[in-house]
Amino acid sequence: MSKFWNERVQKLDPYVPGEQPKDKKYVKLNTNENPYPPSPKVVEVIKQAVNDQLRLYPDPNADELRKTAAEHFQLDPNQIFVGNGSDEVLAFSFMSFFSAENPVAFADITYSFYKVYANLCSLSPKIIPLNEDFSLPVKAFCEPNGGVVIPNPNAPTGRGVSLSEVKEILEANKDHVVIIDEAYIDFGGESVIPFINDYPNLLVIRTLSKYSSLAGIRVGYALGQKELIDGLNRVKNSFNSYTIDRLALAGAKAAIEDDTYYREMAKKIVTTREQTVKRLQDIGFTIVPSQSNFIFASHAEVDAEVIFHALRDRGVLVRYFNQPRISNYLRITIGTDEEMDKLVNALKLILKK
Repeated sequence: MSKFWNERVQKLDPYVPGEQPKDKKYVKLNTNENPYPPSPKVVEVIKQAVNDQLRLYPDPNADELRKTAAEHFQLDPNQIFVGNGSDEVLAFSFMSFFSAENPVAFADITYSFYKVYANLCSLSPKIIPLNEDFSLPVKAFCEPNGGVVIPNPNAPTGRGVSLSEVKEILEANKDHVVIIDEAYIDFGGESVIPFINDYPNLLVIRTLSKYSSLAGIRVGYALGQKELIDGLNRVKNSFNSYTIDRLALAGAKAAIEDDTYYREMAKKIVTTREQTVKRLQDIGFTIVPSQSNFIFASHAEVDAEVIFHALRDRGVLVRYFNQPRISNYLRITIGTDEEMDKLVNALKLILKK
């Protein structure tokens, strides 16, 4: 710890990203990336954007991308905010809508960046334990708080929240912002974007990293009524007006336009997910019901940490969280059918099934 760090930095417990090893080739099922490539149209558009215009700053307002997203979701462009990945959009949201005087509510088992953002912004989080089966205790999120953040489906469990449950939380928190983080919504969840025009306190955050196979270009966006979007822009323009580069803007726009391609890829992932669930259950795993592109799995006889290291030794990466309540679970990204075959075969050797 450096003497030059200020008090805020000293107190931070930063987010730890999934392992990105370079010592050999692995079956990489640890960071919830899409196993299929981006749309060929997206790749071609990005190639075309590599031209002499790169000497110029990109559009600070991402107007063309916001217009495309607005048409896709049947909203107005002034209801769309674009950021450098959904993580940046989330960070700006914590800065914009939550205050130290009123605790922001999120679950005990959820995307761990929420706690990091709360600490960075000197907020007092209200941590709400999930139910025993990892479902959301809806009533607890309807009690007094200074705002709510819910990933739907949840990470790392994969469980989704119904539209009626989200509506109940929105109704109970009309004076505070409710953020629904829909990073994984396109793999089986129900989006609350149709609620936006009815709820001025609703902010929906999405990413192109998962469904759109574009984790490498870092684009995320928020959807909500104009007042919320204006707040995000005030914060963004106090940090960096040019958050999205020209190549990312071009690729993101093309990805939203080619939704047909991505729908087909999502169907393949869902099919593989359901097949994998059955195969893992057959060798003794318990699987939390998932609406995402990953599953949360536990084995009754062998500890998750033991399996995690044994898989890594066999060239298969999954995610292990050494945290209360989930230390005997593995989060496993759904890869291609071939990759899942390698996973299951490795598990059979480890478990001697």
